[in-house]
Amino acid sequence: MTISKYISNRLFLIILTLFTFSKFNVTIAQDDAEGKQLFISKCQSCHSGDMKTMSTGPGLFGVQAQWSDQGKLHEWIRNNQKLIASGYPQAVETSKLTPNVMSVFQDLTDPQIDAILKYIDDKGSGKLDAKGGAAAAAGQAAEEDSTKQHPLLYGIITLILALGAVILLYVNSSLKKIADEADGKKTPAAVPFLRNKVYLATIAILLFIVSGYFNTKAMINMNRQKNYEPRQPIFYSHRVHAGINQINCLYCHGNAWESKTAAIPSVNVCMNCHKNIQKYSGPELKDQEGNVIDGTAEIAKLYKYAGFNPQAPEAWNPNDAKPIEWTKIHNLPDHVYFNHSQHIRVGNVQCQTCHGEITAMDEVHQFAELSMGWCVNCHRNTKVNFNVDSTSGNKFYSIYEKFHDDIKSGKMDSVTVKDIGGTECQKCHY
Repeated sequence: MTISKYISNRLFLIILTLFTFSKFNVTIAQDDAEGKQLFISKCQSCHSGDMKTMSTGPGLFGVQAQWSDQGKLHEWIRNNQKLIASGYPQAVETSKLTPNVMSVFQDLTDPQIDAILKYIDDKGSGKLDAKGGAAAAAGQAAEEDSTKQHPLLYGIITLILALGAVILLYVNSSLKKIADEADGKKTPAAVPFLRNKVYLATIAILLFIVSGYFNTKAMINMNRQKNYEPRQPIFYSHRVHAGINQINCLYCHGNAWESKTAAIPSVNVCMNCHKNIQKYSGPELKDQEGNVIDGTAEIAKLYKYAGFNPQAPEAWNPNDAKPIEWTKIHNLPDHVYFNHSQHIRVGNVQCQTCHGEITAMDEVHQFAELSMGWCVNCHRNTKVNFNVDSTSGNKFYSIYEKFHDDIKSGKMDSVTVKDIGGTECQKCHY
């Protein structure tokens, strides 16, 4: 085996090992995170995150053990109304646990439902919170940092390949020189590196490509505010309000059900509760720097904006209130059209899909990048609640006769947002 072949074989093995190890870790992280992400986006608006506390819906821990037929449990999750209508006894009894009607999730596949159920059991049993759950925590951290790890990995591989190429060129040149000397050929003097036009041109092209790549990435990310977490005039904890106290998102952001914007609740909406709740007695609050927050003092700030005197509540005049100067977190370009009601009411999209695990946040930060690519990919993958038959689905989609015929004939098994025009330019741009 020649020196060049030996070196190239060793480099290939190193690169293959690094790539395989990277792919393995990323796959593990994705598998671990799927159940949690699906639960947050589909279930957490009605079921508590600890899996045990009663919320809009019952606690879900142990739900698998309660259903003897796992196939029927899958049917219940996918379309509970259809299973109830069929007269299945356990479905009828389960529907009596709460007066609220469970949402329909026709788009969920069996593997996705299994991932949700596994996450429910692991979370409810404490496996994810125990020391033994370190692997899950590591997988979550790997998922969160994947965007940071991949460029580093690719950079290392690029450096290794570049080093290998330089070594192989040097070895090839040396071997050629030895062969020429053995044949009695005269080898011309080597051109100095700084005068070698091939080397200089190659370096210039590589620098141009690398600088162009990073400049393009920087320009693409301009005005994107992922993880943006500004200080607010009042420390308002979504974890306490929407998480622990289970206040429905639409109580404060009712506009999201009816209009384009979710809107910020007025001071009077806050005072509906805090006219009576004047002291904070919940869990300890901390800001992003770890400083302890006095919840009662934050309520006092609200009273200042409301013009409310807790010592004389009967003298309060709501007309004396002035708006709280909240700092806006989620900003879209002026040429982008986004309608909350179309997504939440018609599309049945959960708040957590775009805003993350909002029920676990004290100070809210921007969870998603809200880029065009992020939105378009969601439209490509999200299945609509299509009106497959006369008993289920959104009746609005009954006008799509072609898709109904294709589903009946077996050409399609589902319809995505993309199929109904969700990736057309005018859908999101003025």
